[in-house]
Order: sequence, then structure tokens, then C-alpha cells
Amino acid sequence: MDISELYKLFLKHPVVTTDSRDCPKDSMFFALKGTSFNGNEFAQSALEKGCAYAVIDQKEYQIQEDERYILVEDCLQTLKQLANYHRRTLGTPIIGITGTNGKTTTKELLATVLAERFNVWYTQGNFNNEIGVPKTLLCLKPEHEMAVVEMGASHPGDIQSLVTVAEPDYALITNVGRAHLQGFGSFEGVMRTKAELYDYMQQHKPQGLVFINQDNEYLKEMFRTHCPNVKAMGYAQTDRPDISIRGEVVSCAPYLKFRWRKTAAAPSPREDTRWHEVQTQLIGAYNLDNMLAAITIGSHFGVSDEQINHALAGYVPSNNRSQLQITAHNKLIVDAYNANPTSMEAALTNFQRMDVPKKMAILGDMRELGDVSMAEHQKIVDLIATLNLDKVWLVGEEFGRTNTTLRKFKDTEAVREALRQEPPQGYYILIKGSNGIKLFQLPELL
Repeated sequence: MDISELYKLFLKHPVVTTDSRDCPKDSMFFALKGTSFNGNEFAQSALEKGCAYAVIDQKEYQIQEDERYILVEDCLQTLKQLANYHRRTLGTPIIGITGTNGKTTTKELLATVLAERFNVWYTQGNFNNEIGVPKTLLCLKPEHEMAVVEMGASHPGDIQSLVTVAEPDYALITNVGRAHLQGFGSFEGVMRTKAELYDYMQQHKPQGLVFINQDNEYLKEMFRTHCPNVKAMGYAQTDRPDISIRGEVVSCAPYLKFRWRKTAAAPSPREDTRWHEVQTQLIGAYNLDNMLAAITIGSHFGVSDEQINHALAGYVPSNNRSQLQITAHNKLIVDAYNANPTSMEAALTNFQRMDVPKKMAILGDMRELGDVSMAEHQKIVDLIATLNLDKVWLVGEEFGRTNTTLRKFKDTEAVREALRQEPPQGYYILIKGSNGIKLFQLPELL
């Protein structure tokens, strides 16, 4: 079926599902394949549960002659094509975000800021992959005035694939760091992949705009190399002539308080270059860059300073990202959704500078680091030795192989048993590790 014909059906049935367990009435089911499943096998079930159509790419799963089956060559590619067709039809301005760390938090902050003035659609949760991005775009409605689309990557070419679907008009790379090295091969591989967003802007949106952290030398070099013809709007924590927004940490006790101001280089600073102080509900000085990115983009689109301050002060994190949880016995800094060497170092450094008593850290393995895993885990252990932490527990096989006298645990279950035997009391406890280590199971025992 031609994509324009499929789009006509989508307009009549504008809910897309890829999970046969979730089949809203009159939705469209796309039979995607994975390493351990074949969505074609569930097409009939999806129709029986209420889907109006089932898009399949294996004819043998069409149980009977039924116009509700739509046979295509490749369901995933068709989903991407449909999403891109919808994106082009609506023409909604799209801000594309990627980066090693901070992209989800920045996306959330930016959407909160822009929502002060616009009807904004943005990536829900971490739907930032080759399935999540198309589904995000297919949720766009004519009434949405802007969209913020997060794009993740774990292999070379991932961002290139996603930008051809989303076709962003504006771009932000939060940072580049040592993550998914098993897939990228090296830190240079990380940079090349993230720079695919810059490549797209250079080739297809030279009239667009890139927002950039001018304190980050890697990003500056990537920008100069990959999209020299695209305009940039910068932000930083240091005083630079090429930035529009500057910010500083005021305190972390434990929540981040910061101040920011427009500079003379801002597009429309007017006479308002005074400092604005914002008390946030986020843990971590490393979140200042995320805040400044949201401020810079919000300012560009005309969100007032007062609206920006209101949005950032009111934002409450979720999904185990930079959350403070107060229990009957301790105060927990839960950052157990993901971990890589760059974010682990930032979390520990921030924990060290927090002006709070009795600090304990429970740290889980950092996954997908490939051949450098051992070296990167040892670097974290060596860093811990320079910090003034009262107690540190290491969890997982990779930390288990490091050279250290710190207490080690095979897995989270072993930690749970130790907590039952010797529960800590009166501590600020940093909990950070890759999601697969399952440290998110620990707060209930703390």
C-alpha cells in the first residue's frame, strides 16, 4: 500500500500500537519483530481485541482474506515512513535532542519551560529509539505548536536514522561522554554518532539553529567541523563573549539552587541582564547545564524570564533520575536508571560537594563498556578514594574485579540481605548504577 493511502487510514484511526497486549479500539497495529518475538504472530489477536487494522510483513500470518490486514515489505520501515509523512504534513517545529547524559532531563525541563507559552508535545518517558521516535511523532496533533523529540543511540548510524524520520528544525547535543562503548567502539565513535545530528542540520536545515554549551570543548569542535554554516546560540557557566545565557551554582544542600542571567550577546536582552535565582527540586550541580539549555531555548522562543523561573522551580523529576527520597531512616539520592563513566563521575563529584552529613554510596556496575569496562570501573574506584565518603558499597561483577578494599557485593540481592542484617540510619545515600543491576529495588529497605 502506498504511504499516502496508509496515511489516510491513519487519519481515521490515529492511534498506533506495537503491542498486542495494548490494543485500543479502532487503533492500528504494527507487527514489529525483535530478537525474541515476531509481531506478525499476534496480528490476528490484535484485530480480535479491537484494532481496526493490522500492518504485517509476512503474508502467511494473514489467516483469511480480510481487508483489515495490510501487507507491507517491512513493518518498521513503514512505521518510520508513516511518522515522517505525518511530521511533514503537520510541519510542526521540532527541537531534536541527543547526548550521552542529561538528554531526558533536559527534554523534560525544556518541555516544561515551553509549555508556559505553547502547546507542546514531547517524547514520553525514554521513547527515544527507532520505535519510540516514530510513535512520538505519530502522537502529534494539529493543535501542537512545538515538539521536543529525544533521540538515543547505542551504535554508529543510530542518530542518522532517527533524524531522517524526525527532521528537526533545531538541535541540541547535551554532551558527549563515555557510554555504550561496546556499541560505539570508542569515545571518538560516540562523538561521530552524536554529531550525526549536526550533520543533518548542515545538510538539510542550514537556516535552523543549534543550541550549544560553549563550555564543552568537544561540542564546540564538533559544531565547527560538522555544521559550520548553521547559526548557534550558546550558554555556559563561565563568562564568555559568545553566549546568550550564563549560569552559576549557588548551593547544593541537597537540592540545586542556581542563578542565571542574559548576557549582552543575547538576541533580545533588552535591559534585563539581572541575575535570576531559582531553587530547583533536582539533585546535582551537573543539572545546571540542563537548566541553562532549557533557559536558552525557552528565551529564544519568547518565554518570559518569569515564566522560565516558574517552570524550572516547579519541575519535579521522576523515573529514578536525580530524585531525593526521604524515608523513616535515611535520605536517598536515587539515580538508578542508568550509569556510565561520565555520569558516575559527575554524580560522585556532586555528592562530594553536597553540604550534608554522613554520606554513603551504593554503586552498581556500568554496563555496555566493552573492552574498557575493567579500566573504567577501576577509575571510578580510584576516584572514590579521593572523596570524603563515610561508606561505599560496590555492586556487580565488574566492580567486583577492581583493586580496592571497598565492600563488594555480587548482586543487588546480596545487598538486600546485608541491609536486612545491618540497616543504615541517618545517612544521605547515593544510589547509582545501570538499570540492569536493579538498584531501584533498594529504597524500600532503606
